[in-house]
Amino acid sequence: MGVFVFLPLVLPLSTLPIARLAEQHLHPRVTTRLLTLLAAVLGLCSTLCLGLLVVVGTAQLPGNPLPDGWSDPEVRSAVPHAEIAGTAATLALAAALTAVGSALRRDRRIRARTHGALDVLPAGADPAVLPDDDPYAYAVPGTPARPGRPARPGRIAVSRGMLRSLNGAEQRALFAHERAHLRCRHHRYLLAVRLAGCVNPLLLPLRSAVAFSTERWADEEAARAVGDRRLTARAVGKAALIARPAPYPGLAQFAAPEPGPVPRRVAALLGPVPPARNWPPALTPAGLAALVAAAGTAASALSSLNSAVALFLVLKAATPW
Repeated sequence: MGVFVFLPLVLPLSTLPIARLAEQHLHPRVTTRLLTLLAAVLGLCSTLCLGLLVVVGTAQLPGNPLPDGWSDPEVRSAVPHAEIAGTAATLALAAALTAVGSALRRDRRIRARTHGALDVLPAGADPAVLPDDDPYAYAVPGTPARPGRPARPGRIAVSRGMLRSLNGAEQRALFAHERAHLRCRHHRYLLAVRLAGCVNPLLLPLRSAVAFSTERWADEEAARAVGDRRLTARAVGKAALIARPAPYPGLAQFAAPEPGPVPRRVAALLGPVPPARNWPPALTPAGLAALVAAAGTAASALSSLNSAVALFLVLKAATPW
């Protein structure tokens, strides 16, 4: 196993350049999918790495995680032993799994609360207009059917204050933006990168990048739907000036009151349509950054596989079967 088992913990650093450069050279749809794929693979590799280190660090201790068939003392003694790394990995893996569970529970709780708040409104209302003078708008993802509870479709929630602040054309851009969030299932991308960040903090920049790229993706879909990029830019900018945080954090919000992303979104909408290419040009900073990220992700996957296979072969060779 050697040093290979530690590589997946640091190789997420290879994605930092592309997280900053992808938005400049790729369509936000491609950026979202690419960064989410990188985060998911690197997060899984980090989890596997921590799991292997837990086995290596605790194999010679009573109650270790090895299967019963490998309980022979000779088998345990054949496993490489790294007590310090194993102890640290055990704590890190426990913290990561706790954070993942907390994130999943929070996601379910927010969906349940938002749907519960919208249930008091007329069924099928699209959008659901909330009697609130604070201006905000957000998309509520649907929930699957469960025993005793039917499936709930995704809905758009907008406050009365937001509708009063926008004219009819700007409202159409707002609704098109929120419908794009639901139609393109942006909540799944956001949840995937959030869970990856829980496993390895080095992946947190990808979470911020994907949060921005999903908003840009919805902006482009809205501009295409209304047929006017300047109108969409005006709606985004106008809503950002007056918007208040949505009552349920974590949902895709039309123009969250944040100073950084909104000006970049407006500037992008005032420019040309982003190129539809699936990969940035090779001889550009973004192209080189994409190659580095792809190489780092491939190396992480190979390192994890190599470590897992090496440990399995050691255990198999030492098992008296």
